[in-house]
Amino acid sequence: MSPSTFDRVYDELRARWPESTEERDVATPYGPTRVHVHGAPDGSPLLLLPGGSATGLVWFANAPALGERYRVHAVDLMGDAGRTERRGAPLRNADDLMAWLDALLDGLGLDRTHLCGHSYGAWVAARYAAHAPSRVDRLALVDPTQVFAGFSPRYLLRALPTLIRPSEARTRAFLAWETAGTQPDETWQRLYALASTVPGRKPVTGTRPRAADLAMPVLVLLAEGSRTHDSAAVAERARRVLPHAEVALLPGTTHHSLPLAAPKEFDERLMAFLDGTAGSPGRRSAPPS
Repeated sequence: MSPSTFDRVYDELRARWPESTEERDVATPYGPTRVHVHGAPDGSPLLLLPGGSATGLVWFANAPALGERYRVHAVDLMGDAGRTERRGAPLRNADDLMAWLDALLDGLGLDRTHLCGHSYGAWVAARYAAHAPSRVDRLALVDPTQVFAGFSPRYLLRALPTLIRPSEARTRAFLAWETAGTQPDETWQRLYALASTVPGRKPVTGTRPRAADLAMPVLVLLAEGSRTHDSAAVAERARRVLPHAEVALLPGTTHHSLPLAAPKEFDERLMAFLDGTAGSPGRRSAPPS
């Protein structure tokens, strides 16, 4: 893959965002971070962290609705594929990743924000909410990985070829297996597959966050058909660890099809939580109608 191929598909997906979306490159000690900014300037800030390889552009189907109520900041993660550049101070561990997010919020002028992450982005979000609770209003964890449970062995086995010898074809085959029946956007699927082969891509990982210490309002929104883990078991684990949290399963979705699958239902569930109308703490939510 030539760099121009990824860039071209990246730009194709960027064109799917609302015309009013702004592109910001925010300086941090670890390199400039690309942030896609959309929504009312006076709206409550909402920082969106994507899953690995997904790039901040993955929220394109959600941005129009979310932008009506919030000032959306969708981030290309440091160390991952996208337009965020890794240069300057070395990014070696989770502590460095937290320092990067501190600097990013400072650069965006956000003393406090709602925070939503999907998959790997949910792990980052949970770690950050524990690291800097005074900066997080409400925390939404979307089919989080390595927060309440590990990966399914079957999922890891299927993913192994894409890790050992990454290629667009192998990643597309893996994505087709996990998202069967949901049909995520074709342009995004290609960008995701190309991202797996981007040179130098090396997301930072680490231990599970101490989820029980999360004191702010928390939404755990799980893909009912996720093949990454047993969603029902993860839901029960989340309810035990965070009895004050709102925990729900979103039908008709899989791990990698989020947040693209069922965007209306996803947006309604997320906005109800952010607005404080999703239900009482600890309630076992029924799927949205």
